[in-house]
Amino acid sequence: MAVAGLAIVAAPADALAARKKAPVAAAQSTSSAKRVALRTPAASRTIVKTRGTAVRRIPVAAIVPARPSFGQIFGLHDTHDELDLKSSVALVMDQDTNEVLISKNAQAVLPIASITKLMTAMVVTEAALPLDESIEITEADVDTEKGSHSRLRVGTSLTRGEMLHLALMSSENRAAHALGRSYPGGLGAFVTAMNRKAASLGMADTRYVEPTGLSSNNQSSARDLATLVKAAHEVPLIRELSTSPEYQVEVDSRQLQFRNTNGLVRSPSWDIGLQKTGYIAEAGRCLVMQATMAGRQLIMVFLDSAGKYSRIGDAERVRRWVTESLRSPAPNAAPIHHVTS
Repeated sequence: MAVAGLAIVAAPADALAARKKAPVAAAQSTSSAKRVALRTPAASRTIVKTRGTAVRRIPVAAIVPARPSFGQIFGLHDTHDELDLKSSVALVMDQDTNEVLISKNAQAVLPIASITKLMTAMVVTEAALPLDESIEITEADVDTEKGSHSRLRVGTSLTRGEMLHLALMSSENRAAHALGRSYPGGLGAFVTAMNRKAASLGMADTRYVEPTGLSSNNQSSARDLATLVKAAHEVPLIRELSTSPEYQVEVDSRQLQFRNTNGLVRSPSWDIGLQKTGYIAEAGRCLVMQATMAGRQLIMVFLDSAGKYSRIGDAERVRRWVTESLRSPAPNAAPIHHVTS
């Protein structure tokens, strides 16, 4: 392939020895012309640049293809819907009547990433553990599965209430893990409590293995998550902390500022009562919310959205559709009911 004067040549690993002299030969045949040869063995790549008889080797990092989400693997993105949602799974329902307004692959069971933290918060709040108790971040809270970044360094001490705030608002993984680790009986007992709570809510499609959502084995369906959102919305503290626009904590005599991962909480166009975002490669971009629009309290679930901002775009599409439909309904129109499965 030639691009803007660059010649790119691929070679298998067992051909590398035979190609060692190729750059010099190419330089001799092309005189002072610039050439680039790209050699691609399984684990590494090297670009060889030649000018005349000079040879310079530059290591190049191997290009790793993006890992597909479970929804992409299962072909869920092939499902058509009239709103052109970018999420492969979506569910919008009336919180008061349970009327389903939008349903798209709502039965699919997928990884849910940090949506997990809503159940983490449910277990913490139901246990009535003291929110002013200090919890220290330890090595056990460091993410060794995904290598995710955290501003809470090992040794940081915050109250349980502060940890809960950061977990819900900023999706802080170390905070969420510390909440589970500090639960009576330890992390194992906490995960058991998560699954017990899910079962008590009738969330038959749901399974948790840890409290952060970093594991793709934390899985659920849109229908189950709507149930979780409805239950979590009944807890005032979860409503308050999940919709907080920003929060500041003191760490080692320094003030650390955290912001909500969902920018819609700062939008005057939205009246959000509860929200949680999530992302890992296997889950895609995820978002759940309780919001009031056009006089109705709605629960919205978007899973496996394909782009960085597409879950927000999907929420905006739904808001416009609901608002316009209820503002100027057709004469004798039936209630809104838009279902794609």
